[in-house]
Amino acid sequence: MKRRIAFRSARLVDPASGLDVKGGLLVENGRIADIGPRLFNDAEPNDPEVIDCRGLVLAPGLIDARVFTGEPGAEHRESLESASAAAAAGGVTSMIVMPNTNPMIDEPSLVDFILRRAAATAKVRVLPTAALTKGLLGETMTEIGLLKEAGAVAFTDGDRSVANARVLRRALAYAATFDALVLAHAEDPELVKGASATEGEFATRLGLPAAPAIAEAMIVERDIRLVELTGARVHFAQISTRASLEAIAGAKARGLPVTCGAAAHHLTLNELDVGPYYTFRKVSPPLRSEADRVAMVEGVASGVIDLIVSSHEPQGADTKRQPYASAAAGTVGLETLLPAALTLVHDGGASLSQVLATMTVAPARIFRLPTGSLAIGAPADLVLLDENEPFVVEADKLRSRSRNTAFEGRKFQGRARMTFIGGECVFDAR
Repeated sequence: MKRRIAFRSARLVDPASGLDVKGGLLVENGRIADIGPRLFNDAEPNDPEVIDCRGLVLAPGLIDARVFTGEPGAEHRESLESASAAAAAGGVTSMIVMPNTNPMIDEPSLVDFILRRAAATAKVRVLPTAALTKGLLGETMTEIGLLKEAGAVAFTDGDRSVANARVLRRALAYAATFDALVLAHAEDPELVKGASATEGEFATRLGLPAAPAIAEAMIVERDIRLVELTGARVHFAQISTRASLEAIAGAKARGLPVTCGAAAHHLTLNELDVGPYYTFRKVSPPLRSEADRVAMVEGVASGVIDLIVSSHEPQGADTKRQPYASAAAGTVGLETLLPAALTLVHDGGASLSQVLATMTVAPARIFRLPTGSLAIGAPADLVLLDENEPFVVEADKLRSRSRNTAFEGRKFQGRARMTFIGGECVFDAR
């Protein structure tokens, strides 16, 4: 028997097609069967389940392209199951997970493990990346062809830059032969070694070990040169400075296959938010100046920044409740990705369609996924969201196993109300 679900009286927003109208959407057998401004206006649907959206926004489910979990090896910080519960509550229907686990995901059997484990325990779609170099050591490239065949959607050393340019050149050239996507982390490892803040007056006043912001753009510019040399597709997983933004804008203008993302916290927080050594706001790369934060918002509005990501990185209380310089870097962000991104809409920095595009059609294009749109025939991965609902972030109510949110006590406007995977409801906060 066909399962049919009718969404009526919704504001349909689909950045992939430019659609932004009031109307309805019909799901049959997990796929979008019909959509339109007058759908269900003149007559009742033919016996499907009916969801009255009451004018809320119905959009493609979000794709979070930078998620760290603890599975395998550190499930006490985050498992695929707990991360997926947090993702569903945040309107995220697909999460792209990094290979920084124990063991690292650098063998085809480990890619297969992630896929099988996710199928058994996760509420949302889990898409594994694989290591670009063996053991994430930056010395020997992995078997990219076999890893891609096993199901890896991209290749990266996660939160580590490949310091050796010769190794990276070989890896990019090899990746190009398989048309594989490489995710780059942009920080010069020697310049940032031991640093926990961005070099400047604020870090000096706090007495924190710091690194210059240019450490990021140096790697961006180096990697762009290697893209010119090899023709590989490279996505800078997260940038945080105007210098990096300008370098990537120039590369795009020259037609190079380069894209980039920005973390939600780099769009909404600056270095002053660290306040009196608030370790939950210690992230990598560190929070930047207000000028750089504004540049990131401008990058989203101009389209130079392709993706907004959570950079979800759970850390245990024992590694966060330490002196700032010794505390681990990272913040959980799956549940706050959408509210933080909507801050740009409410502040006038970008339109709703522009912001949603960075988490739907753009990651689907970059990672070549079948989701990310409201096209007829597409998987019915959907989020029903209220862009105006006010709420305050409370760490103890988050679904992640770790509660190290950079947004504790932050007042946001807008959040997910329902989340669907293939037409099945996996979160309902109505």
